[in-house]
Amino acid sequence: MTSTVDVLAYIPSPPQGVWYVGPVALRAYALFIIVGIVVAIVWGDRRWVARGGEKGTVLDIAIWAVPFGLIGGRLYHVMTDWPTYFGEGGDPVDALKVWQGGLGIWGAVALGGVGAWIGCRRRGIPLPALGDAVAPAILLAQAIGRLGNYFNQELYGRETDVPWGLEIFERRNDVGQVSPQLIDGVSTGEVAFVVHPTFLYEALWNVLIVLLLVWVDRRFRIGHGRLFALYVAGYCAGRFWIELMRSDHASLIAGVRVNSFTSALVFVAALVYFFAATKGREDPAELRPADGEPVDSETMEKEPEKNVEDEGTDEDAPASEPVSDDKAASTASTGGEARTKTIDSKKDDAND
Repeated sequence: MTSTVDVLAYIPSPPQGVWYVGPVALRAYALFIIVGIVVAIVWGDRRWVARGGEKGTVLDIAIWAVPFGLIGGRLYHVMTDWPTYFGEGGDPVDALKVWQGGLGIWGAVALGGVGAWIGCRRRGIPLPALGDAVAPAILLAQAIGRLGNYFNQELYGRETDVPWGLEIFERRNDVGQVSPQLIDGVSTGEVAFVVHPTFLYEALWNVLIVLLLVWVDRRFRIGHGRLFALYVAGYCAGRFWIELMRSDHASLIAGVRVNSFTSALVFVAALVYFFAATKGREDPAELRPADGEPVDSETMEKEPEKNVEDEGTDEDAPASEPVSDDKAASTASTGGEARTKTIDSKKDDAND
């Protein structure tokens, strides 16, 4: 008799996550992150314009936020998994190899927020309003990025026999090493074990929260960073229970994965901000500074307005102004009298 597990095949892992075009390595992990960033910028900018902002603003801010976010994500990963790089048998140089995977979302959001703050200051726009516009787009980018974990055969859960279990294959690299953890390897076709696809759980959870955020934003028109707070809280709620299902190596606190503690703390902080922040939504005028740049109000006050009526008295005005006949006659008469007086005066001097 055929069981349900036999009928519903497990989810197979990709045979490899890296392809080479000559000496250039094309890594699925990096490609999905890039796709996610592009989607976040394009959709986030459309949402920003719909709220009254200027087109292209999100791209300008992303120039600051993305590099900061990548650095922050890597720093968080290394800090919470430091024995892998600085412990016994570890290689500190591997901490720089971002292409091998390992970006912590908490560090990415925290340091990426610093970059966004710098960009917003330069543009003269409120950071909370921008956060509300890009919140659903960022979470969708996270869901897309999780597909990179699928190709790397990483971030999976405990072993299982559920019908949607993920098959993890043995992989062999160019030097003959065989292991399921070889990111640069190619599948041997041998299944090492079947696990919960926790990366898929998180991706699906993220998509659900994205839909919820869009609905809440349209239904209640919230602003002042409150939608961004909902994004953070929603993501943390899912990450908390998904993290408890994972079996890969992680730093622990009292036997609990550190990311679970982080999720709980950030979740509470996000809810506090949501209820404490200003209600309503920003005026669209606040999102569009003059010429897209901050304007110095003091400079504008010091700059006098031109009066059209005063232009005729300007010292630089043309000298050839129309003169009336009476004025011309009077000027000529005055000039003649002056010349007569000058001649008489010279005669008197001669007589002396």
